[in-house]
This record gives sequence, C-alpha cells and structure tokens, in this order.
Amino acid sequence: MPLNDTGQVLTLADFITRFQLQLPRYSEPARNVRQAAVLVPIICRPTPTMLLTRRSAALRKHAGQVAFPGGSADREDENLIATALREAWEEVSIPPRSVHILGQLPPVDSSSGFQVTPVVGLLPADTCFNASLDEVEEMFEMPLNQALSLASYTPLQILRRTRQLQVYFSWYRSHMVWGMTAQILYRLGQHIQP
Repeated sequence: MPLNDTGQVLTLADFITRFQLQLPRYSEPARNVRQAAVLVPIICRPTPTMLLTRRSAALRKHAGQVAFPGGSADREDENLIATALREAWEEVSIPPRSVHILGQLPPVDSSSGFQVTPVVGLLPADTCFNASLDEVEEMFEMPLNQALSLASYTPLQILRRTRQLQVYFSWYRSHMVWGMTAQILYRLGQHIQP
C-alpha cells in the first residue's frame, strides 16, 4: 500500500479510525444558505479507492469538472445524508442501502451559491456503477492514499469578488482535480493526519 505524507502506510482501518476519532483542524464557516450534499464514496478494495466523476460537458454549471456525486437538497430529503445518497443513486446508481456512512465533514461553500456538506461513506468492492449520461461523462477511481496525500495538492491564491481565496488543484492521470472537490479532499486529508 502507498505511504501517506508522514511516511506511514494508510490502511482502510487507519482511515476509519482517524476519521471517526479526530476533530477537523479547520473552522471557516460556510456562508451560503442553499443546502447541498455530496457523497465521498470510498470503495473497500484491497487497495482502497475513491470514486470520482467528470461532469457532463452539457451541464450549465461546473461542466466537465471532476466532482463527487451530489447535488442540491430536495424538500423530500430527510436530511443531508439522504440528499447525498439520493444524488449518488441518480448520478451513478449507487444503491443507498449499500453505503456504510462514516460521517460528515463541515460544509464548504460552492462557487454556485450552495453550502455543500460532504458525506463520507464506504462501499463494498463489488458495487456496480452506472453513470447517468445527462449528468456524468465519466467515472474513475483514484487510490485513497493519493487522494488524501496533502503533498499531491498545489495551493493557488485567487481573487474572487474582492476576496482572496486559496484553492487547491492536483492531477490524477489525465484528470485535473480542483475547486470544491480538491478542497474537500484536502480537508479530508488534513482531518485524518496523525
């Protein structure tokens, strides 16, 4: 198994323990009011992976970007976990009953005006995925160790509406991971560091 930033092997058991027992190290509150949620799906393979999608080029917002399955909350959703599970079912056919929810990360603001809550869940290795072509152009798996390695991310300072923001980006094969997806992965990597 690959090494994490501290030179130690990060097993799935290590990840679960650290995720559940440590408090987040960041506290910037989300400003947006409209609610959304994404599922951060970790596939329990011998070498764990994380499922990511590339959004359809035909979408109005965030077209062609690497993302987690997710979207805005509906009135019928019981809570934001239900939102993340519903959206994951609609976008990539992840059966809600097959997801073992580990917990949530603090919400982050999206550039499209949503407060997005990342919901971390484990999936069995035999989970079958089927992309909704209206929303997802491609699905791919990234090794969990690489996805959570802080050294994989490059920070960049940008000015947006008179506010200085730090964004992260990283490459995995031919995919550029940036924006909110990279921010969530970077925060999750921070969260599980020993």
